[in-house]
Amino acid sequence: MKYYKGEPGQYIIRYRNGKVVAHGAGLAFWYFPFNTSIAAVPVVNQDAQFIFSETTRNYQEVSIQGQLTYRLDKPLEIAALLDFTINPSTGSYRSDDPEKLSQRIINTVQANTRSGVNALGLEEALIEVKSLGNDVLASIREEKDLQEMGVQIDNLYFTTVSATPEMRQALEADYREGLNRRADQAVYARRAAAVDEESKIKQSEMDTDVDLENRRRDLVEQQAQNNLTLAEAEAKADEMKLNPYGQLEPQVLIGLALKEWAANAGNIGNLNITSDMLSQVVQWVGGTKQ
Repeated sequence: MKYYKGEPGQYIIRYRNGKVVAHGAGLAFWYFPFNTSIAAVPVVNQDAQFIFSETTRNYQEVSIQGQLTYRLDKPLEIAALLDFTINPSTGSYRSDDPEKLSQRIINTVQANTRSGVNALGLEEALIEVKSLGNDVLASIREEKDLQEMGVQIDNLYFTTVSATPEMRQALEADYREGLNRRADQAVYARRAAAVDEESKIKQSEMDTDVDLENRRRDLVEQQAQNNLTLAEAEAKADEMKLNPYGQLEPQVLIGLALKEWAANAGNIGNLNITSDMLSQVVQWVGGTKQ
């Protein structure tokens, strides 16, 4: 007779001659090895890492890496479907069914992820696949096979989504080119702004020059108008001064001229009067011009 004591995180099922005689979490008992089998179903949360590849809408391969957390809520049901019997001496499973269970869950995750990835282009997949985690989690929770086995999926994360090395290099090159183009556009925009500002300055200077020339023209025109007005006034004044003399006889005008000459004789240095000139003057004054 031997003694077995299960761990708290294991649901122990004791079989005798192929029939369940006892079960429970962390069960302990004495048994005869020749007619007793023991199954240990883990009931604590378990983590499973996965990585698989899928193809995008434009036939590009992406690698998806992640992790899921699950637990077994129906140990008796899953023990009836899969072999969880152990070697009591070592605690190791007698079959690889427990490992296959993790792979079966991962296959379900991949199947539900495939439709989402196939609908996306490469660049969309690299950005949006992580957001598919919630949709995939909801889908696999509704899987009938997993529900029958009592598999409860608690969490699912897509930690890494990557393209092939060649496509990564191509995308990186395209992104670098995009950055260079934006940098060039910024330089061109800065130059265009500088040219525009310089054009505005030149236009302002031209407008100022035009305004000054217009003012100068107006000033010249005003000065010309003023001079014309002054000349007309002076001519009018002279006309008014000389108008009375136009009604006098020539002899009177000569007499007035001689009188003005005599009044300013002191200002005359030399004056030569010929006899003919004097004779004509006398005749004009006397009114006997021949």
